[in-house]
Order: sequence, then structure tokens, then C-alpha cells
Amino acid sequence: MSADGSAAHPAIDAFPVIDGCLAVGGMPLTRLAERVGATPFFAYDRNLLTRRIEHLRRCLPDDVHLHYAIKANPMPAVVQHLAPLVDGFDVASALEMKVALDTPIEPDRVSFAGPGKTAGELSQAIAAGIVIHVESENEMRALAARATANGGRPRVAIRVNPDFELKASGMRMGGGAQQFGVDAERVPQMLGELATLDLEFVGFHLFAGSQNLHADILQDVQGKIIDLSLALAERAPAPVRHLNIGGGFGIPYFPKDQPLDLAAVGDNLERLMSRVRTALPEAVVIVELGRYIVGECGVYVTRVVDRKESRGEVFLITDGGLHHQLAASGNFGQVIRRNYPVAIGNRMGESAAETASVVGCLCTPLDLLADKVALPRAETDDLVVVFQSGAYGLTASPTAFLSHPAPAEVLV
Repeated sequence: MSADGSAAHPAIDAFPVIDGCLAVGGMPLTRLAERVGATPFFAYDRNLLTRRIEHLRRCLPDDVHLHYAIKANPMPAVVQHLAPLVDGFDVASALEMKVALDTPIEPDRVSFAGPGKTAGELSQAIAAGIVIHVESENEMRALAARATANGGRPRVAIRVNPDFELKASGMRMGGGAQQFGVDAERVPQMLGELATLDLEFVGFHLFAGSQNLHADILQDVQGKIIDLSLALAERAPAPVRHLNIGGGFGIPYFPKDQPLDLAAVGDNLERLMSRVRTALPEAVVIVELGRYIVGECGVYVTRVVDRKESRGEVFLITDGGLHHQLAASGNFGQVIRRNYPVAIGNRMGESAAETASVVGCLCTPLDLLADKVALPRAETDDLVVVFQSGAYGLTASPTAFLSHPAPAEVLV
């Protein structure tokens, strides 16, 4: 139950309470704050990360490979923890590639996607021996030229912009005009040109959207992805050995959100895999997930530095804010602002006593972490916890804004 007696958000329920204090990694929040040495900070629970991978393994077909998209949370300790649990990593920059290659994961299980790869990044990727997801004809040609100059023969997969989209997704990554990937109708011609270049074709990457909580919609789009992949494979210059079908699995951020029915998604994938096994016997099918793996396993913790009332409203002013957790402020993808689940982490056993807004320390009204939420009465030095903060938190936020110190990150 939540502090006000209503049904708690599942993200809050995931963390135990010890003597009225939220615990992360088995450590009470007040003690963890002392260990970190300062607030604000992000804390990620290694046990929850392990359990999330176990849940995915139970639901997904045994021969579907699970990759972690490092962009969701590139903290090296998190990536190192996940390395023995997943089958590979997907990166979107040279620095993410370095983080991936610092783990025991073999380079051939790392792939690099994203538009606008620089010549330097292409050279690094070639030297590392990872799979490069090419996003345009020009990038393919630049990669081939760079490979000739470097004396390497890179392994490439074509990222395809499908002619359909993932409906009800938080962010559309396919369908229509996109900066991502090659339009599906252009891919056959591109495959013909690729066959003339000194590049090793390995397969395709199709990603239609992110943050989807509807199993039926995911099932539909995964079926379309397999249909398109099989059709394109007929025009490929070599057998498909690498088929990244993206992810898009969402997590519930807001009160009316229902968790994704992962078992239904897994059952559908098993049916689709029977077709892939027959048509593409050499293909490794990859599901690429970021937010779904780490999002619910982390919290953002900030300390109340002032409590004030203004014309009948209570404001808890903290030492954190949107410069650390932009998404929770509603300024990263929300059209209509809604609150992330929040709690007073050192008062978990107390009932809600007031309605308060949690704001940060920045000189802008956009710096709002929670708008008019029911909370126990909080005082100066209490700890506010923002849940669902394991993904797209620190590295997706404008940390340099107003020149406040960067928060710490810990894996507990």
C-alpha cells in the first residue's frame, strides 16, 4: 500500500521497506545517503536487475537473444553487472562502445546503431570488430571507403525504416519519413550495391517504436517485422545471420498504466520463431531492450532543503531537479504532464497528511518533479524518492543547466 492507503504503484512495491525507510539493494535509504555522501543521487538495485533478466528469460523463446541497449543507462557498473546476464549489447556512440568492450562480452555480440556516425566512429567500430547497423546509402559507402583505408572488412546490417509504425508507442521510430534507417522500399536496391562493396552483410535491424504497454500491438508489429525481414532476405547477397527486431517493451510510469503482458508477447514470438527457423536457419534473432531492463530498477533521491507555503499550496524545495531527472519533470516526451511515482523515502510508514508539490532548485517553473501529490508531511532534510528512474535519467538530462554539481550514481 502507498503512504495514503491506496494501492501502491508496482514500482514502489518492488523496493522493500525497513523500519519505515525505503531500502535499495537491501540498504535503508538514510544509510545509503550517508554512504553516498551527498544528495542528489541515482541508485540502482542489482538484485532487481537480475530478477528482470530472469523474468525475460522465462517469457521469451529460448533461442531469442536478449541484447541490452546501453543508451538507456550507460553507467559502467550497470553494464558490467548485465554482461554475464544478457547475450549482447547495442550501442549508439563511441563512448558506449568503449563501455561495452570493457566487459567480457565478445565484440561480435556488440552492434552500433544510430544516424550520423562520424568517420572516427566508423573507424573505431571497424577496428573493434563489432556489427555496424548502417542507416543510409551514404553511410554504407563511407563505411566501405573507411574499411578499404583501414584494411578491414566490417560486418554490417542494414537498419530498415519499415512502412508501418508501432502504434501507441512513447516514441515512433519507424514508418513515414524518418532520420532512422533506410526506407524499406529502397533496401533491395541498396542490397544490390552492398554486394559490390568490400563489406560483410550479416542481416537487418528493424525498430518501430518504444515504450509500448499493449501486448496486442507489439504482437502485430512483430509479425509485420518478420514478414518484412523474410521478404528482404530474398534479395540479400548472403544468408541472414543477424536479425535485430528491436524492442519497444514499455514500463508503467503513471497511475492508469498497466504493466505489459510479457507472457503474451513471448508466446507470439515463439509462433513467429517457427517461421524464422525454417526460412532463415542461420539467423540469430535479437530482441533489443533498454528501458524495460533497467527503468524500474532505479530511483532518483533528492533531499528537501526548504519547505514553504504559497497562497495555500505547499512546496517541497529539493537539492535536485530537472537538470538530473528531466523525464520526471515532464519535459522529455510528455505532451500532457503527469507525475512519476514519488514518495518520502524515510517516512514510508506514515499516512498521507497533505498535498504538496516537489520542486527543484533551478530558476524556472519547469523544474517540477511532482505536482500536487498526496504525501506524508515532509520537513527539511527528508528524502524524496522518484521511482522509474533507472532509464533515461542522468544521461538524458541537461546536467550543465545553471551549473549545479552532477549527482552521484551507485549500484547497490
